[in-house]
Amino acid sequence: MHDDPQQLERLARLVEQSLARPLSRRELIRRGLALGLSLPAISAALAACGVEPPASGGPPLSRWRPTPPPSIPQAATPAPLSGNFQPVPSPAQPAAPTPAPSPTPSQAVRFAVIGDYGMEGEAAAAVAAMVASWAPDFIVTTGDNNYPDGAAETIDRNVGQYYSAFISPYRGAFGPGAAENRFWPVLGNHDWVVGYPEPYLSYFSLPNNGRYYSVERGPVAIFALDSMPGEPDGWTSDSPQAQWLQGALAASTAPWKIVVLHHAPFSSGHWGPSDWMQWPFAAWGARLVLAGHDHIYERIHRDGIVYVVNGLGGGARYAPGFSPAEGSQIFFNADHGAMLVEADEHSLRARFITRAEQLVDEFAL
Repeated sequence: MHDDPQQLERLARLVEQSLARPLSRRELIRRGLALGLSLPAISAALAACGVEPPASGGPPLSRWRPTPPPSIPQAATPAPLSGNFQPVPSPAQPAAPTPAPSPTPSQAVRFAVIGDYGMEGEAAAAVAAMVASWAPDFIVTTGDNNYPDGAAETIDRNVGQYYSAFISPYRGAFGPGAAENRFWPVLGNHDWVVGYPEPYLSYFSLPNNGRYYSVERGPVAIFALDSMPGEPDGWTSDSPQAQWLQGALAASTAPWKIVVLHHAPFSSGHWGPSDWMQWPFAAWGARLVLAGHDHIYERIHRDGIVYVVNGLGGGARYAPGFSPAEGSQIFFNADHGAMLVEADEHSLRARFITRAEQLVDEFAL
């Protein structure tokens, strides 16, 4: 797809107007996406109007910040829980270690986590604009990338329309894509509905067999799983897929080993726990488990590690289930949002932030 010159002109006028009535960079990105422009075109327009430096012609921008960006309020107390229950108390977690001296840029990464986001519309666009404003090194998803049924006809509108600037090779209609892949999804049940997830596997170029794989960036190793019953290599803790994970975790020397899957092993949401995915992640060496499926945000402490349910990327929000999960620390379903994770060799810090820039949760490992 070619960006419409008239749309580019409209965005340029918005930028010029913002000089007199300031609009945030995120709001300008959101409006550009609403006009149907690609992220590269939006960035070029912002650069031409002096809102941000051009993407080329100088050293790459580093947006690593060991402290929160000014646009994100740092709340002393988490936002009130939504839903009709309070989480079950759990033993206090040990305090995070004192941060080491500031790392060099090569030792630090910042990445976004989005879940259950693959539904074209206002909520998905708002979350995507916020994520783009963070300028993450890469994006991780917790599945359901392509509603309603994982079809080839919808995947580019649901994914590429918002995230093409992170995907390589990108073969869709929303801009040129990225120079290298910086988008790491996992399969969800809606990506499988057509049967074998061929549209997903054809759209993304992923390591291993594409259904489950690992990738390492800086101090972070991501282990992406296929939690869908029907996975050819199994979905139980003694399956070939699980044996692959156990071996890959053991072989990795990354400080932060993060397992990502769709069906949450533990959840207080509508669907509740997915017991077939309650693998011994902690015993195998994982430090953090990220999941989706329930369209909520929840942080759970179990087995000495943190489990997160992150499914508020764009799909309809879900009500709480019948009972809270043991070890639940916070439950939220009042708005859509995404996680921002910053990690160096010594510490990992994660925040869940709504599209209205409300800081809902923050934790450190």
